[in-house]
Amino acid sequence: MHRIFEVKLQPYFFESDTGVLKLSIVIVNYNVRYFLEQCLSSVYLAIDHMAAQMPGQEVEVFVVDNNSVDDSNEVVLSRFPKAILIANQENLGFSKANNQAMRLAKGEYILLLNPDTVVQESTFEKVTKFMDAHPDAGGLGVHMVDGNGQFLPESKRGLPTPAVSFYKIFGISRIFKKSARFNKYHLGHLSKNATHEVDILSGAFILMRKSVLDKIGLLDEAFFMYGEDIDLSWRIIQAGYKNYYFHDTTIIHYKGESTKKGSLNYVYVFYNAMVIFAQKHFSQQNARVFSWCINLAIWLRAFVAVAVRFVKGLALPLWDITVLFGFWELARFAYANSRDKIYQDTLVVPLMLFFCIVWAVALFFGGGYDKPYRPMKTVRPVLMGAALIFIFYSLLPENMRFSRALIVIGTVIALAVFAMHRMLLRRWLSKGGELNEITGIMGQTDEVNRVQRMFIGEASEGAVVTIAPHCSLERLRDYITIHKLGRLVFCARDVSSSQIIGFMTAVSDLQIEMKIAPPESLFMIGSNSIEKSGDIAILDVNSITLPQNKRIKMLMDIGLSILSMILWPVCFWIVKNPIGWFKNCCSVLIGRRTWVGPDVRLIESDKLAKMYIKPAVIHPSMGMGLEKLSHEALVKINTLYIKDYNPWRDLRLMWKCRALWGQVNS
Repeated sequence: MHRIFEVKLQPYFFESDTGVLKLSIVIVNYNVRYFLEQCLSSVYLAIDHMAAQMPGQEVEVFVVDNNSVDDSNEVVLSRFPKAILIANQENLGFSKANNQAMRLAKGEYILLLNPDTVVQESTFEKVTKFMDAHPDAGGLGVHMVDGNGQFLPESKRGLPTPAVSFYKIFGISRIFKKSARFNKYHLGHLSKNATHEVDILSGAFILMRKSVLDKIGLLDEAFFMYGEDIDLSWRIIQAGYKNYYFHDTTIIHYKGESTKKGSLNYVYVFYNAMVIFAQKHFSQQNARVFSWCINLAIWLRAFVAVAVRFVKGLALPLWDITVLFGFWELARFAYANSRDKIYQDTLVVPLMLFFCIVWAVALFFGGGYDKPYRPMKTVRPVLMGAALIFIFYSLLPENMRFSRALIVIGTVIALAVFAMHRMLLRRWLSKGGELNEITGIMGQTDEVNRVQRMFIGEASEGAVVTIAPHCSLERLRDYITIHKLGRLVFCARDVSSSQIIGFMTAVSDLQIEMKIAPPESLFMIGSNSIEKSGDIAILDVNSITLPQNKRIKMLMDIGLSILSMILWPVCFWIVKNPIGWFKNCCSVLIGRRTWVGPDVRLIESDKLAKMYIKPAVIHPSMGMGLEKLSHEALVKINTLYIKDYNPWRDLRLMWKCRALWGQVNS
């Protein structure tokens, strides 16, 4: 049995008591509370607009939560009490969760809507009027854009027959984007700016007649995720109805990030859903051919995904090492000639290469590979690397110490090479519109100031540009180009969803990062944020989730584990449970645990729940006589630790709680 909470079993009534239940909206959520909140805000604004334009037409909203742990249910209960909340105790998948609500829905039309969407105020009015005017329409999809205003081609799709799927899987459709034959998957020959009959609708926004669903049935629960919209769309057509792509309203859909298309899991789940569809609707022979192509595609995409991830991760470090080593070799040759010295290549070359790698590793832990690239961020890591190299060099036998002066020269070259690389990267990225730290905020002055304080802090003069909410499109484009904005933030309190979507679509060609700041919230929604549960703003803190702090913590974990193993005889006498201590060392080394960190049991239902989830051996309250404090006090201590991280505090806490290093049930 699944636990169900029904917050309000009556639909969202307008002023009329004799109205018709026109629309049932179903939203399935799983751990994206920040997007869900923004989605529901836009939904209720659209409902209010529909009430004004279509009196007596009532709407009900269902939110089905698949056992989220990020306070999603609390947000729905507190902020949207008119919604009908169904809270499952397990993740039932997309199809089963939608079916739960659709069985309860009473509207003439049923809309399946993703939580990572934002609708325009006029969306519901327009789509229901279109369906009323076209009785042959069984399903309807809309014009969708991503978080940067770019059109999403899955807004209109053709039936994925073996041939159509082959052209898509192997990239032929990308080459012939406008071809009716080679890009039938995304119907590239049909204009995105006109309404068309289509085969397949996107599950992110699919509006259907309830009478049609009563005939063809609900979503096929054999599909856990992906493919169910294709199956349902095709069953609508087989029943004699038409599916329409409706261009006259636009929604934002952050699908590009939520699905993580580069991941192997996405490739496997998505293409296996296609196999299920083929086995269900194609002939046996075609299904076998289709399955063979799909399996081949899975292996090819898996190989490409691994290769791309490897190249992206190591390209810049390898380039740094190669260029540094090359210049250092030239300097060694010049230095040797000027001093009439002869170096033993078999000794010096491997050591120099090793030292170059040490500098690259120091650069990684020092934030030298973090965006935006800054030349000054390379200075401290290079000097720290040089210190380690000199320590290592001093421990070498006398016959292996080739030249301290050459190491000094290498340090100078490293400083120059790494800084120059970052300068070139900044220039190249800024030319491509990918890097600029100036932010434009559109909204009223008070809301602009709030957003600036929350997300940007005390920015330097000129780093933030205020844009009036009534700004014209031409003036907005002037702001972006003249001030060379790298980011554009819309204050949702002052700028309507329709305006935001219109602006985003109109300036998408300028390649600017765009975000939405909901009113009275501590987060922003951006095109690259769904996996981070929003960009959480924390004032005047040094959060444990900052990239540099994550690296410091990882380095400390590895170093402390190795050191404690080396000093095993000493640790054996001060640790209460030596066997548990050894297990903890192994768990920390493989990344399953951390030595010091917040108690995940205390933050499981907190806003910061997903910011740091690795279990810790030592918690902030241990060894300080704080274990007997109230639950609320312990939660505050946990939160302070997360928001204001200090590695020296970790070391002091580790030493103070040295007897507890072996505990395994923390």
